Amino acid sequence: MSARRPQPRRRRSLRARILSAGMRLCLAALALVLLYQAWIFGWVVWYAYMPPGTTSVMRAELSRLQKTDPKRKLDYRWVDYDRISNHLKRAAVAAEDANFLEHGGIDWDAVERAYAHNRQLAEATERALALGRRPPQRPMRGGSTITQQVAKNLFLSNSRTYLRKAQEVVITYMIELVMSKRRILELYLNIAEWGEGVFGAEAAARHYFNTSAANLSAYQAARLASMLPRPRYYDKNRGSAYLASRTDRLLRWMPGTAIP
Repeated sequence: MSARRPQPRRRRSLRARILSAGMRLCLAALALVLLYQAWIFGWVVWYAYMPPGTTSVMRAELSRLQKTDPKRKLDYRWVDYDRISNHLKRAAVAAEDANFLEHGGIDWDAVERAYAHNRQLAEATERALALGRRPPQRPMRGGSTITQQVAKNLFLSNSRTYLRKAQEVVITYMIELVMSKRRILELYLNIAEWGEGVFGAEAAARHYFNTSAANLSAYQAARLASMLPRPRYYDKNRGSAYLASRTDRLLRWMPGTAIP
């Protein structure tokens, strides 16, 4: 009776083919990821010089609004940096990213402070609910810089997944590599959401104060910057006590805030 020896060889050959196919799939996936990053980088370079016609967040908001009103349009008007009040530039930096001129895209100290604040707020809320009391009304903090918000608004969404956050970090460093701080702030003020269907400083100035972005007073600028974390909410709740107190704080911080 003769022994059959080719079987182990065939098994080894099958394993080799599976490993080879797996490697090819991994390399193909890596190539797709790199191509996608290159595509995004190309758009980052484009936006370093050209105003965006729309953004990812704008498209998502328009889709949401058109579910109830198919004819609905966004109020979005681009204005150049020099046609935006310096009051609003200072107010936005003071409110959203005090270290804007110093960091390289991500303010890791601000991320740690936001994490500690949000953890304390969550614990206080849990204790209040356990005792049948009203939970704290303080808002949660985000550690995102202005550059990160530009990355998110241009290319991503408002979701909070780890994958989206990782992509945001990559795009943030692309933006800081290609653009000046002046251009980043110009983009931010033009594409930020300031109410339901309202995007950019010019649309916001006309929506709330019937004036242009260039003519915003210090108070008006502080008021607009105070709305940035929850623009749709404050659009409908303009008498908010928190909004008023936040505006007063920004008015005190603005004179010492540096802008590009």
